[in-house]
Amino acid sequence: MAPQMIRFVREMWRDDSGMSTVEYAIGTIAAAGFGALLYTVVTGDNIVGALTNIIAKALSTTVG
Repeated sequence: MAPQMIRFVREMWRDDSGMSTVEYAIGTIAAAGFGALLYTVVTGDNIVGALTNIIAKALSTTVG
């Protein structure tokens, strides 16, 4: 191999400038997955029914 090619390969091997981009991508994918899971749980029938009951009870109480 030519010395310039060896130097280029060594520099590319040491270069980690893309690491932060990969970390942000993995974090974004994890956040999107957690958001989808949370949306599925919150829009389930049990949660919607419980929230509806809480709101209805709060609106029907009288201050006295």
